[in-house]
Amino acid sequence: MNLGKEILFFFGALGAFNGIILSIYFFFFTKKKYLTNLFLGAILLALSIRITVTVFVYFNNALPKTYLQIGLSACLLIGPFLYYFLKSGIKGINTISKIWKWHLSIWLFAVLIIGFLFPYKSYPILWNDYFVGLIFLQWFIYILFSGYESRALLQKIISKNEKTSSAEMWFGAVFFGNAIIFICYFLGFARIPFVSCITGAVSFTFVLYLIISVLLYRKKTDDLFLLNTQKGKKMNESEAAILFQKLENIMREKELFKNPNMTLQDLSQELTISSHLLSQFLNNNLGRNFTSFVNEFRINEACRIITENDKLTLESIGYDVGFNSKSTFFAAFKKHTGTTPLNYQLQILQA
Repeated sequence: MNLGKEILFFFGALGAFNGIILSIYFFFFTKKKYLTNLFLGAILLALSIRITVTVFVYFNNALPKTYLQIGLSACLLIGPFLYYFLKSGIKGINTISKIWKWHLSIWLFAVLIIGFLFPYKSYPILWNDYFVGLIFLQWFIYILFSGYESRALLQKIISKNEKTSSAEMWFGAVFFGNAIIFICYFLGFARIPFVSCITGAVSFTFVLYLIISVLLYRKKTDDLFLLNTQKGKKMNESEAAILFQKLENIMREKELFKNPNMTLQDLSQELTISSHLLSQFLNNNLGRNFTSFVNEFRINEACRIITENDKLTLESIGYDVGFNSKSTFFAAFKKHTGTTPLNYQLQILQA
């Protein structure tokens, strides 16, 4: 191995090793467990597996074909992980929905089934002529989906007239870094002159060290993982209307407000969004905090019960609709209706 190849091997292997270490960090050691952390860790792990195989196969063609199969299979997961990394960050989602789980499970299942039924060592022609092309097509499609999902963010980064936040630059860097790695690998597999797959491995190393440098030199990193952190910023009207309707339906159909111990985190999990984004929506779009929003449902339900049933005591009605004390119920009722529960009941009886 000459000096040039030794340098390429060093940078490629170093990037792969550090990528695995950094993925473990995002999985287990970040202070706040944002969903974006997990997806970024998954991206780095899948890329590191791909890079490791590239480096060792490039410098040792005699390795078993199973290594090639593992590396190519990892490519099937990079695109979906990138897409959900960007989507969870842009939308402020912090809980994996069932659809997301099914989507990712399908690709994991495909990796296992294809690898078991059609191993590379037994079907090299099938892999080289068909599977490799399909894998790169799938990766490219997810790059396009990811770009479309983050189109507003990418336009803002490219535009010189708009100021971008650290989080926006971070998400943009992850997208562009993945796009560069894909292009290098694709050109290598397409056998473009002066380009090989090892170029993708080296490009990954530089992208990785860009990520590491940001983490090392920033005193605060939590703000990198959520894009919607601006105080007072309202969600756009169309998204707000959709979220409001979903919120209303969940509260009414599941009667979540009747749980006296319900928290903002509980409600955000039902909506599959982050508690931060939900709090921001309630405060900035609806002009209410979480407690006031939930109490409004409780009071409306209490009014309905008082109107339809005069046999129950006011105290028991308060407990039934989700208040954990009589005083809290009476105070909230007067705040929202302008009168006490007793006066409201008397008005109903006299009507």
